[in-house]
Amino acid sequence: MAEIDLYDIFQGQAAAFLLVLTRTSGIFLISPFFGSMNVPIQLRAATAITLAVLLFPVIVKTSIVTAPESIWIFAATVVKELFVGWLIGFVAYVAFAAITMSGKIMDMQVGYAVANVMDPTSGQQMPLIGSFLYNLAVIYFVVVNGHHVIISALAGSFQSVPLDTFVWTNSLAKIAEDLTAAVLMTGMKIAMPVTFAILMTNVGLGILARTMPQMNIFVIGIPLQLTIGTSVLAMLMPFYVMFLDTLFNTLYGSISMLLKAIAVT
Repeated sequence: MAEIDLYDIFQGQAAAFLLVLTRTSGIFLISPFFGSMNVPIQLRAATAITLAVLLFPVIVKTSIVTAPESIWIFAATVVKELFVGWLIGFVAYVAFAAITMSGKIMDMQVGYAVANVMDPTSGQQMPLIGSFLYNLAVIYFVVVNGHHVIISALAGSFQSVPLDTFVWTNSLAKIAEDLTAAVLMTGMKIAMPVTFAILMTNVGLGILARTMPQMNIFVIGIPLQLTIGTSVLAMLMPFYVMFLDTLFNTLYGSISMLLKAIAVT
């Protein structure tokens, strides 16, 4: 009985604010830049609270905010709100996962796969090219105000999906499936030039090994792959930045598609 009385006191604006804070916190779990491991958790928590404080008055004016009737329903609602915020961050995370995938493919082809570096943004070991491309993408993402798009999507989600109204739909499952499949395809597209250059290099080395059997191909093969792979990657940098524009535009479209899929009709 005491628990019910306490919850009755807790109901209202305070409970609704915590639901807003929960959804806001979801983007700080997985989204790039916001969810980076090298950002102190205290700073992420303070930013999430600040966003919730700024968004809550607008949400109250545009919709009727009511807290669930019991604490158990409230606990289930917290999980749903956290999942909505996580979904927005997940769409942004997919684009950067494709970049990491392309880096891994290029590292295996060029020969850098034997060495990994610790990535401070994820707390995991990453290949050299993958870490370089990922960090460059994060910098460009911030420069073009991509993080503002994520915040705008978060604010728009409260209009598309008011508090305690999220329902899983088949269209949402289809979007999640397409986004996951796009990781490998996008990664292959980014890595294709370097992969093709290394393939041609290996074909040339194979022909050279047949015509000059006395030559030790392994002695010149590995340095040649490193040189050609790094040179092609350097020449592709301007085009990589242009590709990031296309990738991020697709990302923004995917976020809009996601909000339409989870919108309450």
